[in-house]
Amino acid sequence: MRMRACHAALAVILLVSIDTAAGAQDTTGVRLGLTYAAGTKPGVIVLPVHDDFDDSLRVIVQRDFDYSDRLTPIELDQGTLGGLVPPSGRELNYSLAAGFGASLVVHMVPTASGLQVTAYDVGGKRMLQSEHFLFDQRDRDWRFALHGVSDQIEHWVFGKRGIAQTRIAYVANGTLRIVDSDGAVTKTITTGRGALSPAWSPTGESIVFTVLGNAGTQVQQLDVRTGRTRRISQITTGLNITPIYQPDGNAILYAQGTGNGTDLILAALDETNERRRLTLGRGTDNTNPSYSPDGSQIAFISGKSGQPQVYIMDADGSNVQLLTTYRPGVRSYRSSPDWSPDGRFITYQQQMGNFQIWMMDLRDRIPKQLTSEAENEDPSWAPDSRHIVFASTRSRQKQLWVLDTESGRMRQLTRTPGARLAAWSPILANPEVGTYSQE
Repeated sequence: MRMRACHAALAVILLVSIDTAAGAQDTTGVRLGLTYAAGTKPGVIVLPVHDDFDDSLRVIVQRDFDYSDRLTPIELDQGTLGGLVPPSGRELNYSLAAGFGASLVVHMVPTASGLQVTAYDVGGKRMLQSEHFLFDQRDRDWRFALHGVSDQIEHWVFGKRGIAQTRIAYVANGTLRIVDSDGAVTKTITTGRGALSPAWSPTGESIVFTVLGNAGTQVQQLDVRTGRTRRISQITTGLNITPIYQPDGNAILYAQGTGNGTDLILAALDETNERRRLTLGRGTDNTNPSYSPDGSQIAFISGKSGQPQVYIMDADGSNVQLLTTYRPGVRSYRSSPDWSPDGRFITYQQQMGNFQIWMMDLRDRIPKQLTSEAENEDPSWAPDSRHIVFASTRSRQKQLWVLDTESGRMRQLTRTPGARLAAWSPILANPEVGTYSQE
């Protein structure tokens, strides 16, 4: 119960902090009073944490900032860092911090009940923000709670939370797993084989996925808080693939295969058990649905042109439009679309030789290739609509990698051979994920 209370209190504090700063407006190069050159990543110095002997708190926060691709952590020796720590009754040494290229200095002080976090605006020579977070390193999920602190500091600076407090669900050798966004902690969810195509609910409280068995493919739902899975009874056993949640979380959209092709079916999760067919395959396959953030449209794959292509239609199945253009006779296999959380982009995989990741801006519908090295598949957007996780063979074994679509920076997320079919969670206000085995 202590752990639950800690996380609940942390979530409340984060929400209060967000409300406090919500009035700040973004302007070019100036956010919440922190001034820096437009198009650059402000430098940040994270000061050592007293009584944190292995410096794990500082290391995790620095890594969160680095992986956000919005801040540049500045490494200094202990002697120099000691000269920056604000002595009692005196201000931070702003001139020294500025001399090392810092725009921001973060100071974390453990307290009896948590962590006092203060951020300093170096250019403005002032304290930017200070909050007390309930925090306990004895808790099982303390690392994930600390990611929430990192995200809140980014909110102070940019007016928008970071994505450190997120997780990625994926499949490896038929088992469903979940990994923290920094790759530090992996949890195995299912012990059997045959798991496929995980997708998060809008709240992050559950995951829907398929399990391949002797009787076909079943759609199951995982309660992330308890670790319990259950079969979704509204969806009968058969060929059922690529399930996702409706944006309001009240229904599951999935592809159901028959002897006459594969179609998208919407199954309600309430007592009505209503099921509605959205496509008419007539011998073709319609799969891999992805909702627009407002739920008004669906991107999906259809082979009606003779080769799999990305289409868009209204949520009721009407107004079907081809999104990816192709030339008859030229092989251009496209699949696995994912709609960005801000609604601006759709990413997908395209095969013209090896599979590569592409992105299309829906304003001009001009495709942009994002990867070229090795084989890269199954992209999934982060909540910031900037980062993408995907499966890649660039490390010789198939692993999950994260791409910053703005800078092109890549980082390896998993060390599990065969990792694929990744799905990035929303921001997780309640990070509890059961008591699973950790690798």
